Amino acid sequence: MERTERVKEYLRAVPKVELHVHLEGSIRAETLLALAKRNRVALPVATVEEARQWFAYRDFAHFVEIFATVSTCLKTAEDYELIAYEFGAEMARQHVRYAEVTFSASMHGFTLGIPFDTYFRGLQQGRARAKVDFGVEMRWVFDIVRAARDGRLVERADYTTALALECRREGIVALGLGGSEAKGPPELFTRWFEKARAEGLHSAPHAGETMGPESVWVALQQLGAERIGHGVRSIEDPRLVAHLAQQQIPLEICPCSNVCLGVYPSLEEHPLPRLYKAGVPFSVNSDDPPLFNTTLNDNVYALYEPLHLSFEAIDEILLNGVRQSFLEAEEKEQMEREFRGEMRRLRGELGLDE
Repeated sequence: MERTERVKEYLRAVPKVELHVHLEGSIRAETLLALAKRNRVALPVATVEEARQWFAYRDFAHFVEIFATVSTCLKTAEDYELIAYEFGAEMARQHVRYAEVTFSASMHGFTLGIPFDTYFRGLQQGRARAKVDFGVEMRWVFDIVRAARDGRLVERADYTTALALECRREGIVALGLGGSEAKGPPELFTRWFEKARAEGLHSAPHAGETMGPESVWVALQQLGAERIGHGVRSIEDPRLVAHLAQQQIPLEICPCSNVCLGVYPSLEEHPLPRLYKAGVPFSVNSDDPPLFNTTLNDNVYALYEPLHLSFEAIDEILLNGVRQSFLEAEEKEQMEREFRGEMRRLRGELGLDE
């Protein structure tokens, strides 16, 4: 087996953590079609191949439109249990041991009118079954959606924050901020993040994806961001890059997603290698994998080809997923020891230390 093939096999089999993935954006095309049929939701596609072609976006607004349409196929606790459980199965298939999974509670509670007990009971049942059946662990990031077509942005932010705090002992680890950066700059959400942080939740907003470095600065200064979702456009501000490196503030980078949404024209032109060289810490993630016709493993392999990071650098980036998680310190230490042990074993089996 050629070295490149051995590296590919290693990256497929190596243990991983995912820190930036949306549950609604992780629904398999096959499952989406089945949910639409049983819940009598009319979709503009009827086959898996048509769904994959549908998942092509003119811009970020078009992506949000399709993301919302996908979410309308969820109606019952069993639906939510199914998508959480299937996400756990996919985690296991890609050797992901732990994930912090973003969920847009206000979209389900307000836009879709699904009672909290319905969706959260389903999520928790799916999460528990995945733990038993696959040995994977997932925890939740409830994100505030930046824009509200119904004009009830304050009510939606109140709703999300209150639920996240109420359920923080039931697997919710952080308050997030998602949706259109252009329609909802970070400073609008300061009070909710202050409340969440004061009561023990972590801060993990999206910033610096479709908007530039200023979005990241404000997320850091106003929202107390401990991790930045995406943050790739930080590269446009050398002062910000230096700050992220000096303060070791992590980014959650999703290379394939960035290309699919036109943030960068190709993987070859992605700034990830420059951020790495500058000492900015980051993990690699999948974002909304079926909606971008990708997987976490695809994003990991992109680090090797075409981004040309060294084998050793990729190992450290994968371990960053553990280090930059919101697990307790002892859990992180134990998981990193286990990952390092498995990495050594796999390298030996595949002859990659030669």
